[in-house]
Amino acid sequence: MGHLPTRTRGGRRLLPLLWLFVLLKNATTFHVTVQDDNSIVVSLEASDIMSPSSVYVVKITGESKNYFFEFEQFNSTLPPPVTFKANYHGLYYIITLVVVNGHVVTKPSRSITVLTKPLPVTSVSIYDYKPSPETGVLFEIHYPEKYNVFTRVNISYWEGKDFRTMLYKDFFKGKTVFNHWLPGICYSNITFQLVSEATFNKTTLVEYSGVSHEPKQHRTAPYPPRNISVRIINSNKNNWEEQSGSFPEESFMRSQDTMEKDKLFHFMDETPEIPSGNISSGWPDLNSSDYETTSQPYWWDRASATPEREDEFDSVLSLGSDSNSTLSETEPTSGSFSFFPVQLILSWLPPKPPTAFDGFHIHMEREENFTEHLTVAEEAHEFVTELKEPGKYKLSVTTFSSSGSCETRKSQSAKSLSFYISPSGEWIEELTEKPQHVTVHVLSSTTALMSWTSSQENYNGTIVSVVSLTCQKQKESQRLEKQYCTQVNSSKSIIENLVPGAQYQVVMYLKKGPLIGPPSDPVTFAIVPTGIKDLMLYPLGPTAVVLSWTRPYLGVFRKYVVEMFYFNPATMTSEWTTYYEIAATVSLTASVVIFP
Repeated sequence: MGHLPTRTRGGRRLLPLLWLFVLLKNATTFHVTVQDDNSIVVSLEASDIMSPSSVYVVKITGESKNYFFEFEQFNSTLPPPVTFKANYHGLYYIITLVVVNGHVVTKPSRSITVLTKPLPVTSVSIYDYKPSPETGVLFEIHYPEKYNVFTRVNISYWEGKDFRTMLYKDFFKGKTVFNHWLPGICYSNITFQLVSEATFNKTTLVEYSGVSHEPKQHRTAPYPPRNISVRIINSNKNNWEEQSGSFPEESFMRSQDTMEKDKLFHFMDETPEIPSGNISSGWPDLNSSDYETTSQPYWWDRASATPEREDEFDSVLSLGSDSNSTLSETEPTSGSFSFFPVQLILSWLPPKPPTAFDGFHIHMEREENFTEHLTVAEEAHEFVTELKEPGKYKLSVTTFSSSGSCETRKSQSAKSLSFYISPSGEWIEELTEKPQHVTVHVLSSTTALMSWTSSQENYNGTIVSVVSLTCQKQKESQRLEKQYCTQVNSSKSIIENLVPGAQYQVVMYLKKGPLIGPPSDPVTFAIVPTGIKDLMLYPLGPTAVVLSWTRPYLGVFRKYVVEMFYFNPATMTSEWTTYYEIAATVSLTASVVIFP
């Protein structure tokens, strides 16, 4: 670092603080550059030279203290540049040229302001924004924090085939959330640059850091398909001909306005953006009063009945008017015949826009021993297959996006459709509602009764799941809870074999056939411990007695509390007071010596 020189005159020293500043109008500025290593280089121009005998000093401000650098003396050629190694990256510095001519110090009319580059981001992580993975991401960046100054972050990326860039300042501890991307899009070559900005004399300076981290890519999740629905059509053609006297092909060739109406089962869907009224107009009107509610095929209850027209009968079972997913069955008209095979028609609507997607994945499962995965193109909105065996079926449709360099990604799974077909053709729809207002009424020290409410009326049983919370705390040597140390399931609403003093947690499920609904909210209850028995008092000398007792074989407790009722002379009243406490043991008997 240079020092500002002082000149003497007549033996007297002229102090720098007493400089006389003379503003030079029309003064030409010197040249300042910032190098890649964060060095500031100041060089004189020929027009800056006032006199070879003058001394030229550079003043640099911006950090906590000012710096002064003196150019070397020169004659006919310009002096070499002055170099200052800046400590801060992304900070603005003011460089001023001071000329000392004899005893007069001059100052140019304006200084030069430069801005150093901030240090670059070293690493980047991109995560899904869990509340909305279709449109949101969480950015986490790492960068040198010491001596590194920046005001905003420049984010650049390719959105499919379009290049985007934007300045962002809402980073907190290197993290921020983007929640305005498009679903299903491949965002590639994602880079981050720290940006430093400064304004001086109405002039704004901007410097961008380099890019030293590995460019990232991320694909947002596409939205799932909407209005997923299932139709079942009996495809036993030979039996149809025998029973109806007409060719089944003629029935399938009719328009949807004249073909036999469907039996509909509604399932709750997790994508309610499109109301159920958007279902194809050829499907039955769920609000019509012409439909008869039943849980069995038409021909099961009315095998001997002959309708006036073969295409004018139907049956509807609805779980909710706002449901987006439906299951329907087109039925033959009369007679008893083999129900299988049946034709399953799975249909759906595209995901809500704007979603970039390339097709749909179909997952079909039957009683966990048969699974089939299929992929259809983005133009397909229907899938047809045959079901040849009875059982419990589970269907789901997801959207996937694969275009671009990012990994293929599928949508979050929408609500799966579950149903059961018995060998006789009985249909059982999915249970979608959990039991409400579940309460436990303790009837005795070993028995409790469950109660609940439900708006669904199509279930035919319940499952009560009980587990003891006391088993997690007791010792193995203690004769305490044994029955419900592991989860026990029962179809009865009465819970038996409870242990006095134990604490339990119970969960309830609605059930219809092999289908089980979602669990209720867990309920915790406790049984009041029973008291002791065989309480005996034995004399032990003139001033002591022995108190002994027994307890039931099964019981949960932490300690015995011995209380004594006596006259308190201080308060002149009789009262109960705790005399002794004994920790619980495995022994069924206990005793204590009392000194009245």
